[in-house]
Amino acid sequence: MERSGEFVPNSGWASVTLAEVAKWGSGGTPSRKKKEFFGGSIPWVKTGELKEKYIVKTDEHLTSQAIEHSSAKIFPKGSVAIAMYGATIGHASILNIDAATNQACAVADVSAGAIDSLFLYYYISRISPQLVDAGVGGAQPNISQGFLKSWPISLPPFAEQRRIVAKIEELFSELDKGVESLKTARAQLKTYRQSLLKAAFEGRLTEQWRRDNADKLETADQLLERIREEREARYQQQLEEWKAAVAEWEADGKSGKKPRKPAKPKKAGDTPSNPENSPPDGWVGAGIIDVALVGTGVTPLKKRRDFYDGGDIPWVTSGAVNDLYVREPSGWVTETALEETNLRIYPKGTLLVAMYGEGKTRGKASELAIDATTNQALAAIVTEGIAAHIRPYLKWFLVHNYEKIRLSSSGGVQPNLNLGIVENMEFPLCSLEEQEQIVNQIESRVSRLSQLEEELEVSFQRAELLRQSILKRAFEGKLVPQDPNDEPAKALLERIRQEQADAPKAKRRKRKTESPA
Repeated sequence: MERSGEFVPNSGWASVTLAEVAKWGSGGTPSRKKKEFFGGSIPWVKTGELKEKYIVKTDEHLTSQAIEHSSAKIFPKGSVAIAMYGATIGHASILNIDAATNQACAVADVSAGAIDSLFLYYYISRISPQLVDAGVGGAQPNISQGFLKSWPISLPPFAEQRRIVAKIEELFSELDKGVESLKTARAQLKTYRQSLLKAAFEGRLTEQWRRDNADKLETADQLLERIREEREARYQQQLEEWKAAVAEWEADGKSGKKPRKPAKPKKAGDTPSNPENSPPDGWVGAGIIDVALVGTGVTPLKKRRDFYDGGDIPWVTSGAVNDLYVREPSGWVTETALEETNLRIYPKGTLLVAMYGEGKTRGKASELAIDATTNQALAAIVTEGIAAHIRPYLKWFLVHNYEKIRLSSSGGVQPNLNLGIVENMEFPLCSLEEQEQIVNQIESRVSRLSQLEEELEVSFQRAELLRQSILKRAFEGKLVPQDPNDEPAKALLERIRQEQADAPKAKRRKRKTESPA
């Protein structure tokens, strides 16, 4: 693998390894079984804390006993800690306090004066992507301290290091101001999006349109009654068809799976709602179950390979609902799985709500762009007939209320939604004509917002590229002028080596071991 750091601009710079510019070490984790090792006054750094430029405080502290009886050791303020594995692999921070670290941190003590701590910090930032790529291992890739120490670096004179750091920070300061402006703009777009959707479902977005068309619109109550009548008629027809199918199944010797009985349309419970704002005249609060069938799916037994191998029926899990549409399945199942489990195929246009899942998945809403089955972590909302026209409006309502939906979860350590909660979610129902107006306005404005967000994302990427370009120029000696009067790096290193050779040898601390019980 090609490594950064092998370029030497002039004779004042030296081509060395990281081992030659600092004293390296790592720490340890004292036994968690020993309560007396924790809760002391010695800051203890873990790799998860290597996120900012400086470490000024730590989540945990050790006692002097922990230092004496473990491999943990205290590094001086100004040392640079680097994550060798974990989620922050390749990240670095400067200790702004004397601190101990765990064994996942490699620590460079720069107190000898060969390299400036900020110069090393920015150098690690420059090579961080290469360190991540160099990680070896399976579930938790890692780099070793020996690997870090062997990494080449082009070392400028110490005075030039300071000038380079000053220039980097000057340029980064301007860059950071621009990035903060981008973050502010992104937050404003998010706020505007939420305000737009809030106004839509409070009737404020179409207030004038509603006044202008008041005599032409049916009320939400009238629409709801039409939907109920149509659903009941559809159910009665499906019931007759089911009875005929069962009779045929029985006449066939009950061969195969018994036809599934159609579900009777439900109504939302009479639990009084407490809306933040009273709905406009002609609107009404309706439950999802008043206008749709709500179902779910299942995960077929994984060890039954005949449920999966060669399957061509799309199967969707909660991990697929992060976008407005589900266009690709999470996997495939077979006809056998469909026949022998509680799977059912939901039609294109079905709305999905994640009832549980990793991270921020719970409460996410999406729409099937394909016919598909689902697992048990998804609620599938099927709208038919007249109610199918409500789908776009209902979808935006669910998207808008993501946080409220998450808060409606039940349970303990990992709260979840369930079908009952989804069925009884209340939404503000208005006439189909007004819903169409609302959806048109939302989608035209959200489309423009999405364009602006994409433009902001491009600007963020440009800022990061510029940041990397600054670092590249810095470590190639192209960022600041070089001064021939500076002490060359080779001479500096030789002087430090000589001083260390002449210094009295410090006694090595022996780690105390505990007596056997």
